[in-house]
Amino acid sequence: MKLVFLGPPGAGKGTYAKVLAGRYELAHISTGDILRAEMKGETPLGKEAKSFIESGALVPDELIIKMMGERLLQSDCDKGFILDGFPRTLAQGEGLETMAREINRPIDEVIYFNATEETVVARLSGRRVCGDCGAIYHIKNMPPKRDGICDKCGSHNLIIRKDDEPKTIKNRLKVYEKETAPLIAFYKNSGLLKEVSADQEVDGLDSEIEKLLAAAKK
Repeated sequence: MKLVFLGPPGAGKGTYAKVLAGRYELAHISTGDILRAEMKGETPLGKEAKSFIESGALVPDELIIKMMGERLLQSDCDKGFILDGFPRTLAQGEGLETMAREINRPIDEVIYFNATEETVVARLSGRRVCGDCGAIYHIKNMPPKRDGICDKCGSHNLIIRKDDEPKTIKNRLKVYEKETAPLIAFYKNSGLLKEVSADQEVDGLDSEIEKLLAAAKK
């Protein structure tokens, strides 16, 4: 299975990608992971990306797509992969389609996690991050064992990231809608797009996606 997960921040893409990747031995890949790995390894692409990031500029689509092409050729992608949150723009989607065809790993299905603004704000504003070790919690869905204390390192420094404040979340959603609406239309026209309701809990979402994947295999 070669899948793309699309959807707004807080829709549950990353959480569910981990579940599905473990179940089917798929590589779970995100743009952020690739950028960090390339820069840490000081590869030519990583050095080029770092120059953009350090100057405060966005990493160009062409560079992200090159990185993705190299990542998808790695052996852990042989059984399949899940692209989590990539592509984000129409240009990235078109570039991914061309590149995936060239390396003989075309996308089988694009699953769109459609979530309401109310759901996204509730999920992200409830998120807490350990300021010391980076562990992530949610006050309702995945709280630490002891209130306000990190399970992993014992720190009392559980914080709300600026990105997870309600006002910031709403601004992020506006940017997402502007960038991604053309991409959703692109995948609808290609016949790859399947939509699921991301407002439901994980069990319901799991059942819905499994039905989609089973139908795709027939």
